[in-house]
Amino acid sequence: MNTSSKSSRRAVGVAGTSAVIAVAAALLSQGTANADVFLKLPSQTDVQTLPDGTKVTIVRTNENAVIAPSLGGTPLHRAAQVSAKYTVTTSKKAKIRIAAGYIVGCQVSITGANSGTTGTSSQNTVTSAATQGAGATQTLSLGPGQAAVYYVNNVEKADDFGSQQQTQNVDYETTKASNSYTNEQLQLTGCAGYAQARSYATIRIRTSNVDKQISTYGRPFSIG
Repeated sequence: MNTSSKSSRRAVGVAGTSAVIAVAAALLSQGTANADVFLKLPSQTDVQTLPDGTKVTIVRTNENAVIAPSLGGTPLHRAAQVSAKYTVTTSKKAKIRIAAGYIVGCQVSITGANSGTTGTSSQNTVTSAATQGAGATQTLSLGPGQAAVYYVNNVEKADDFGSQQQTQNVDYETTKASNSYTNEQLQLTGCAGYAQARSYATIRIRTSNVDKQISTYGRPFSIG
């Protein structure tokens, strides 16, 4: 009888230990699934010569994104923290304007502006599917098949008539301009399917003889 009793207690003890291990493994798995995902994205350099001979070099570095778990446990809400740095150098003094942001799409291709994973374009439009979207600290609301531009800068400055206005453009008058942002919040709501984003910037160069706008595109990445 004593032997049988000890065996029973031993069996219960083993079963209890197994249950604890199973629960711990499940919690660990859940924690891993809900963890942030860090993405390091490629740098890009583009060199162009304007018609008046001005050499323009555009460099994007330190680009990364931290994809957060779905907000509220629902796939309708996405969030990411994005970072990058743009450096624009000209061979002679020029007026440089940088508008940096992201093209965000819901169940739609956002690679329409160029065929490569990264690149540049002299077009003034982002992509046929994209519309002007939110500014910094705002949330995009997109449905299937929609895309928009999310700008990271929100600058207040006077217009030509002296009135204050909000703009995504950052202006410089120099031979080297730098615009960087760190852990900028990118938020999307309303998208029930897959969602993507890619860095995007328009660079406007104005000299005494030339006024040209150049668009740059980073590699697309999933935001859930």
